[in-house]
Amino acid sequence: AMFFTNSIEALSEDVKASLCVLSCFGSSAETAFIKTLERLLQKTLHNNLDAAVEEGLLDKKDGRYHFSHDRIQEAAYNMIAILDQGRFHFSYGMALAPLADGDGEGDGSILLTAANQFNLAGPEAVQDKSQNATVANLNLQAGKKAMEMSDFVLAYSYFDNGISFLRKKHWEEHYKLSLELFDLAAKCALTNGDIVS
Repeated sequence: AMFFTNSIEALSEDVKASLCVLSCFGSSAETAFIKTLERLLQKTLHNNLDAAVEEGLLDKKDGRYHFSHDRIQEAAYNMIAILDQGRFHFSYGMALAPLADGDGEGDGSILLTAANQFNLAGPEAVQDKSQNATVANLNLQAGKKAMEMSDFVLAYSYFDNGISFLRKKHWEEHYKLSLELFDLAAKCALTNGDIVS
């Protein structure tokens, strides 16, 4: 891992920053998604990631950027300070959230990606109290999408994460949202044979 860290450190700051962004989304991402992210974050990503391809840190094939090795992705991610990781994931989730609203009709990839970013950040990353209900609702939508795909384990995970983002007094302030999250989480748990959750 140290070799990969040193290889990344030798790159320009812009290329390193772009690798860090990509690492927050896993081992690969579609080029179309990178273009969307570039527009939303107002950062140059494509050219920087192409420079990383030339250095052998990434592969670009079939319309996707792939880290050449999982240790490269890990090294790029670990370049982000631990205290900043949650903040970065949350900001990426917030950037994607407006697109996720209309994404439930399509394949849901933006919706699920936005929810995943929020869930990686965790409830402690929320800065503004009004964001809790927004994130909980996004997890509700992602859970419903996962149910449509018959992935009840994943759906339960989204509902459970949505519940974790609810604030105290959520039953008074967001009754319908709370009820739907708890109801669907229970249904998924039952479907999954998890009678304890």
